[in-house]
Amino acid sequence: MIDTLEKMPVAFTPERLARVEELISHYPETKQKSAILPILHLAQEQWGWLRPEVMDYVGEILDIQSVEVYEVATFYSMFHLEPVGKHVIEICRTGPCGLLGYDGIRDHLCQNLQIELGGTSADGLFTLKEVECLAACGMGPVFQIREKYHLNLTPERVDAILEDYRRQG
Repeated sequence: MIDTLEKMPVAFTPERLARVEELISHYPETKQKSAILPILHLAQEQWGWLRPEVMDYVGEILDIQSVEVYEVATFYSMFHLEPVGKHVIEICRTGPCGLLGYDGIRDHLCQNLQIELGGTSADGLFTLKEVECLAACGMGPVFQIREKYHLNLTPERVDAILEDYRRQG
């Protein structure tokens, strides 16, 4: 399937292209590259991840070099540079979460999903990524799926959360 995706032409849907144009209009002509973050979000929303051809396309739209797009996309953990599952679990690995049991929760997630960090479950539902800080230090260990935070994690809570997402598909 990935081979098929890579051969498909890269173009925003008409609705997303209208949104891109609207976003760019918020900036003076000399500062249009400032729209890069929201445009990358739109691209990831459409294609699921930011393959090189997609980042090149964003560069063309903004009239900037592809490397400038790559720099931004690789800096932020919210952008996926490889295919991911339907639900991306971003687990905080910093000190406070570590003190509150990050290692055990990470290991439990890997065992439950039968994957390593950075991997995607066989059913394509989950990808597990480590991130630096989710700014919920007093409520760790913590992970997020999209914008939803899951706090004060225990193995039992993790199992219930994963089951809820599995039911949703």
